[in-house]
Amino acid sequence: MTGTSHEPIQILLVEDSASDAELTIDALRSARVLNAVHRVCDGVEALAYLRRQGEYATATRPDLILLDLNLPRMNGYELLEVIKQDDSFALIPVVVLTTSHADRDILRSYQLRANCYVSKPVALQEFLDVVQETGNFWLQLVRLPPAR
Repeated sequence: MTGTSHEPIQILLVEDSASDAELTIDALRSARVLNAVHRVCDGVEALAYLRRQGEYATATRPDLILLDLNLPRMNGYELLEVIKQDDSFALIPVVVLTTSHADRDILRSYQLRANCYVSKPVALQEFLDVVQETGNFWLQLVRLPPAR
């Protein structure tokens, strides 16, 4: 956890599917992950959020990014590449959370320095379980880098 134990972890969820976003947030809540989750719908919005531009001028810096790969306007690979090449954001852990099980997608995500790759199961309960386990790992076990 960043800072003191009283500071909530800020999560940026980059997900274009409203239903997947809702399920992800619900799964995190049911796992008692009470941290702040902010959602944007594509890579362009995510960059505006990270750079605190436009409607995101007062956005808080995320401590963790949950990233879908299949996004409109700027896909997850493009966004991941920008994040990891920018010294201001490079240390923010990025969890790729996507439906793809393809080796090429996994390899490309790691080549672009994703911190981990998690495939979303199709079955509802499995999806909820995977998100809960991912949340528990990244928010309870892992020490996240301090905000810069």
